[in-house]
Amino acid sequence: MTTTTMSGSKIEAKNSILDAIGNTPLVRLNKIPEPGSATVYAKCEFMNPAGSIKDRMASYIIAKAEEEGLLKPGGTIVENTSGNTGMGAAMTAAAKGYKAVFTMPDKMSQEKIDGLRAYGATVIITPTDVPGDSPDHYVNVAKRIASETPNSFYMDQYHSQWNIEAHELSTGRELYEQTNGGQVDAIVIGTGTGGTASGIGRYFKKMGAKTLIVGVDPLGSVHYSIFHTGEPSTPYVYKVEGLGEDIVCRAFDPSVIDEMHQVNDYECFTMARRLVREEGLFCGGSSGGMVHIACEVAKRLGPGKSVIAICPDSGTRYVTKYLSDEWMKMHGFLEPDKGLGLIEDLVDRSRTIITTNEDATVGGVIELLRANGISQVPVLDASGKPTGIIHEVDILRGFQDGSVTPSARAKDIANPIGGLLHPKARVEELYGVFGADQVAVVIDSGQILGVISQIDLIEYLARHR
Repeated sequence: MTTTTMSGSKIEAKNSILDAIGNTPLVRLNKIPEPGSATVYAKCEFMNPAGSIKDRMASYIIAKAEEEGLLKPGGTIVENTSGNTGMGAAMTAAAKGYKAVFTMPDKMSQEKIDGLRAYGATVIITPTDVPGDSPDHYVNVAKRIASETPNSFYMDQYHSQWNIEAHELSTGRELYEQTNGGQVDAIVIGTGTGGTASGIGRYFKKMGAKTLIVGVDPLGSVHYSIFHTGEPSTPYVYKVEGLGEDIVCRAFDPSVIDEMHQVNDYECFTMARRLVREEGLFCGGSSGGMVHIACEVAKRLGPGKSVIAICPDSGTRYVTKYLSDEWMKMHGFLEPDKGLGLIEDLVDRSRTIITTNEDATVGGVIELLRANGISQVPVLDASGKPTGIIHEVDILRGFQDGSVTPSARAKDIANPIGGLLHPKARVEELYGVFGADQVAVVIDSGQILGVISQIDLIEYLARHR
């Protein structure tokens, strides 16, 4: 930390740029929270040296890889990234003398791509709108590059437990100390890989703090559904960067999260612009999502309470995107928000929910579909928990190829439920479900509350308009 000069005087200095990671300030928001709300603070993670909270995790994982002998001198760091982990890893690679290769979806800003290349990294752009199991998905491309590159280390931020550990030992501990031993009522944290929320949550739970750990997920991501139903929802494309994911991440530990909320692109971008213009915080779109939810939580908690919003990255990444009036206008974000409400608004609780059990015969399922005029039926186990769903087309294909007979059991023909939704999810989630030719099964505490089809949404929108 301290350097002694030839004259014997001491200069206080960091030994490396990596020593400048962390110790970011908490800043009170004075204009944005509504009167009568709890006090809201921003945790300014955009003040890390490479511009985001991911500096903490990237440098930690690389250091652990060195300790374990997984990364050797002259090696290559490979990772899939939305940009921020890449920037932290690229900075670390430059400081330590490693090569770096990153894969990135094509929805990410040009500023992020240029920043990675400025550090000397190789950047490979992949399509955004592909399923998680596609060979062209940016995660799978990174895995393939790592397997083909000698002396390489794949960081695997989405599944590495070092991701959670980094935030438990760094971000979580730091917040705990900044709040006089966890004396804060709520912390609002975005779920990208899930590592930040999981690490902070673990530290605060371990220390016995009474703090609410509040996760935030964008519409189109799977974490909200995983938290509420245990299964991922059908993912679809959204525009806010560095928040949410379309795959199940093992770096996400829902057990240490107390609440999970959803935000949309409009809420993220409009609030982020307010943070820049009204509070002077030059932060990214995901920060807008955190503060939007933090203000909702603050209204609920009321005066005398305190809420911290984690602001993950810098607005320098998005000068040509949400900070541009032209870009906002082009994508319709300068118009008023047209939120459609919650899934529970579509659930008709007076309607009988038609289900079948796992041991029912296919013949019995056919009669159930015919008698009730429906085209699909959820399958329940002995405890009443939904385990799958049977569509008319599943039976038709089974009969056609000879793999199914009327005496076969329902569990043998059922498929996973791709459209599980929580009643507090946004109505907009239905577009992703229907786009994948599925119906939405609304579930809470393991019990089915309703089944929503496209005609139900059509009727709801007709009334809504």
